[in-house]
Amino acid sequence: MGEEFVETTCHMSVSLDGFVAGPEQSEADPLGKRGKELHTWHLGDPRANEADATASAWLGRPRGAYVMGRNMFGPIRGEWEGDWRGWWGPEPPYHAPVFVLTHFDHEPIEMEGGTTFHFVTDGFDSAYDQALEVADGKGVDIAGGASAVRQALAAGVVDELTLDIAPVILGSGESIFDPEVSFDFEPVEVLHSPLATHIRYRRLSA
Repeated sequence: MGEEFVETTCHMSVSLDGFVAGPEQSEADPLGKRGKELHTWHLGDPRANEADATASAWLGRPRGAYVMGRNMFGPIRGEWEGDWRGWWGPEPPYHAPVFVLTHFDHEPIEMEGGTTFHFVTDGFDSAYDQALEVADGKGVDIAGGASAVRQALAAGVVDELTLDIAPVILGSGESIFDPEVSFDFEPVEVLHSPLATHIRYRRLSA
């Protein structure tokens, strides 16, 4: 199907039982126990096919700005310590401003390739508004983790949600869904491989 501009996107890999990360997330295990199994479709598994390549292109399309939760940015809890600069090395894949939700003040961190991490202490709405302001009409992506996505869905700002559903049961972990928030989306495209079923949803009012 032809691509059209979408204001706010979110793209997450998820287990059959609804978790986007396993339990016991840590610096050594950032996706939690067995969480990496949700991502084999774009991490070089030889069973990956054209559907996975298409979904990878969806995941990697450039956006004007990003919003992410603190747990997505790093494993540090409480007050900031040390010189943590994210999981992605000196040149993160965003190449745009990234607004990180946190309860603790931190100066912006400028990285190579156009990524600057800005730390927002006054909530999701503020971070999202700042992202929209600097996105320059190129759209905003909610980059995770689970809590940030739950807040975005509750706020009703996500226009397109893509789920890569891996044939994996984690049993516990982090979910992006709040049972008190209705799922006001409809599927517009479905692709599949042995590693994942990729479903692209659009918000009904979008």
